[in-house]
Amino acid sequence: MGPLAVTRLLVLVSLTVALDNGLLRTPPMGWMAWERFRCDVDCKDDPENCIRFPGGIAKLARYVHNRGLKLGIYADMGSHTCMGYPGTTLDKIELDAQTFASWGVDYLKFDGCYSNPVEQMLGYPLMSKALNATGRPMVYSCSWPVYIGGLPPSVNYSLLGEICHLWRNYDDIQDSWDSVQGIVNWFSNNQDDLQPAAGPGRWNDPDMLIIGNFGLSVDQARSQMALWAVMAAPLIMSNDLRNLDNSARAILQNKVAIAINQDPLGIQGRRLLQEKSRVEVYWRPLSHSASSLVFLSRRTDMPLLYHCSLDKLNYEAGNYEAYDVFTGSTVTGLNVTTEFTVSINPSGVVMWYVYPRSSQADAVHRRASESRVHPAGPDHRSVL
Repeated sequence: MGPLAVTRLLVLVSLTVALDNGLLRTPPMGWMAWERFRCDVDCKDDPENCIRFPGGIAKLARYVHNRGLKLGIYADMGSHTCMGYPGTTLDKIELDAQTFASWGVDYLKFDGCYSNPVEQMLGYPLMSKALNATGRPMVYSCSWPVYIGGLPPSVNYSLLGEICHLWRNYDDIQDSWDSVQGIVNWFSNNQDDLQPAAGPGRWNDPDMLIIGNFGLSVDQARSQMALWAVMAAPLIMSNDLRNLDNSARAILQNKVAIAINQDPLGIQGRRLLQEKSRVEVYWRPLSHSASSLVFLSRRTDMPLLYHCSLDKLNYEAGNYEAYDVFTGSTVTGLNVTTEFTVSINPSGVVMWYVYPRSSQADAVHRRASESRVHPAGPDHRSVL
């Protein structure tokens, strides 16, 4: 089959697989085994770090559902998964989708190791169609972009948004600050292509939260949480939930950061500035005329003071207040020309929830506060 024929088939398939099924109107939140536990199944010699499913997936799904959560599963369209376990083939995609549905699976992450570009071009849309045909609403996370460079013209994001709910664009995250920075750099440098592709029901996925593992300091963990929230990224942890310390727990359960991530407008944030002082400023518009600002320090040696104003960040004239997401303090008396100063720890952030002060300010603030208490509905809670 030639490239033109494959492209035509892809277009025909895509017309029948649109995933506007009401799922993932905000980014998913949950937990995934991979980064922290990999494929450790040696429960005899390493019981603290192994994953076991003694009763099978259907029983696991019932266990998870009984606790108000949802279950995700991993599969690969190649002959083998990335770790060498059995994969699937194009002729087995429909059977796999039906099997997942029969087990009660709510979320499929479909990888592409040991597959070729033609198989990917056919397989990702076919799995989308097969999932829809089961009649069970399932979130579809695909890794297609990462295998074809992550960017246009190789990736057609308009088409991708009709096929998948979310997609991996770039390399796997590792348990290190360098890895987090590399992902943030790639997403920021390519934001003109990536940012318009995101929205309710379709999300760019910079990979898992590694907060609570071994590679990040507390400041760096806050930085990842803040940046993922502003990027409208999935908040899917990969850590040992049994052994989280209080600082990691506080970051992961920060209601304001979660509410910013789960904002119903679904607009992905952008990097606004890169300063010579090695400060970067990120911005995301939010509901109720609010917004979020993240001031990130790329320095690793010392704290720094950053002087700025809302006017420099393209805010409209008016009066504002800012709630500091990680300290809980409120910055008052801001107008668009007021110069303010933030103190940023090395490789840390200051994250603000910014809202206008006006005759309607109290109502706006009340609605925002309510969203912090209830940051996500049941469709957003998943375990993968």
